[in-house]
Amino acid sequence: MPDFKVPSRDQLAPDAQTIYDQFQQSIGKMPNLYAAIGYSSNALATYTQYVKGQVKNTFHARDREGIYLIVSELNGCAYCLASHTASAVKAGWKEEDTLLVRAGTHPERKWQVIYGIIRSAIENKGAVDDTLLDAFYGLGFSQGGLMDLFVLINVMSFTNYVFRLTQIPIDFPAAKTI
Repeated sequence: MPDFKVPSRDQLAPDAQTIYDQFQQSIGKMPNLYAAIGYSSNALATYTQYVKGQVKNTFHARDREGIYLIVSELNGCAYCLASHTASAVKAGWKEEDTLLVRAGTHPERKWQVIYGIIRSAIENKGAVDDTLLDAFYGLGFSQGGLMDLFVLINVMSFTNYVFRLTQIPIDFPAAKTI
């Protein structure tokens, strides 16, 4: 496997340096994973715009973090579990609840249904059983909400796969194992 190094700001193209600076200002650092994505300034710009667009998603910040944790658990991404556990706590999750949602055992029905849909989508290349879809709609979600859920699965799977490919150092506190 190629040895991926975390590039410094100066090693990135000017467009990626601009995004690097934005992260530096907003969160005090450029996460290693995003820096690695920055090997392609197009990939980094596309990814960050895609993520920013999700603010208007059916799911608010707390829910998005729960979804990101489920996807990252199922995809086996230690980096995203670390970063999104920290983000989830900031968004109002208790750490013990992040473990439950990742395991698919959160007591709230909504999280059991969402976990089932995400697991099915990942394991079955997008296919989801009608009983899970009926349960999702029974919770008050629409077909638009389902599309928004799939966007979140997609955006998180991208970073999960980049980490699995690059194995760059994790620069967040490690998430507890379930």
